[in-house]
Amino acid sequence: MMNAFIQEHDLFPAALPFHTGRLSRDGHDLYFEECGKQTGRPILFLHGGPGAGIAPSHRRLFNPDRFRCVLFDQRGSGQSRPFAAIETNTTELLIGDIEALRQHLGIDKFILFGGSWGSTLALAYAIAYPEHVESLILRGIFLGTADEVSWFLHDMGRFFPEAHDRFVSYIPEDERDDILHAYYQRLTSSNPAIYQPAADRWASYETSCSTLRAGSRHMSGAAALSMARIEAHYFRHNCFMPDSHILSNIDRIKHLSAHIIQGRHDVICPPFTAQKLALAWGKNARLQMIDEAGHSTFERGIAHALLAALDSI
Repeated sequence: MMNAFIQEHDLFPAALPFHTGRLSRDGHDLYFEECGKQTGRPILFLHGGPGAGIAPSHRRLFNPDRFRCVLFDQRGSGQSRPFAAIETNTTELLIGDIEALRQHLGIDKFILFGGSWGSTLALAYAIAYPEHVESLILRGIFLGTADEVSWFLHDMGRFFPEAHDRFVSYIPEDERDDILHAYYQRLTSSNPAIYQPAADRWASYETSCSTLRAGSRHMSGAAALSMARIEAHYFRHNCFMPDSHILSNIDRIKHLSAHIIQGRHDVICPPFTAQKLALAWGKNARLQMIDEAGHSTFERGIAHALLAALDSI
């Protein structure tokens, strides 16, 4: 049986950043790094979640002879501090962080590269600052709408019933009428004995639904906490955007080219959302459905499509 994930030899070699730094913003200390070619084409990698953070494996998607790749940990994520913080953490402020980072690095225009929540943030930044965007490469489209949040909380269980049952059963029956509120109360507790088990259960649910091949995947510890707490924070506040913000403002970015890569069996971010975005975007958007793939960046078909899209620009 073919391996579900891309092989090591199909990615670019592991390499250390040529520059790392920190940017202070509203009490947040944001970690960023640059890798590849210092004089290469600037490309900004935007991680998912929100709250997932960057990883060394993300650098390996980018040709070090062509790109100056900028990666940063969004507020509360990864190596940014304070860790797992939801205070002064909104979509508008993240957009401002990207713009501040662009100015700090002296970059005129970015290619934006983002998947899942990273696609949301890439689109939101492009709408706010289209003059500083060259093009977009997007994966696993999430538009930050109430319907998408409801799907995540309730309807992914139609395809992953075991994972959804573990997610819901953690909450007492008398609180299950508002599962988001119940998790949010636990995830924002000051007591690690309360917030960490809730974070582990939330993050394990998400990762168990992220690939075409089903499996119970346990996620725990710090990475689970930042992802679960910050996602719940954003979901509880409608991702800090009007419900139709991206599609209502698509005219601001329709002149930009976009390569949209979508797993046909993506249960976290179902493909009809990518189709809706591509149709609204028009002739400058290319939608590529990957038949044997779910949501994960490093599933074989998706990773190869991302590498090909990067090679084509």
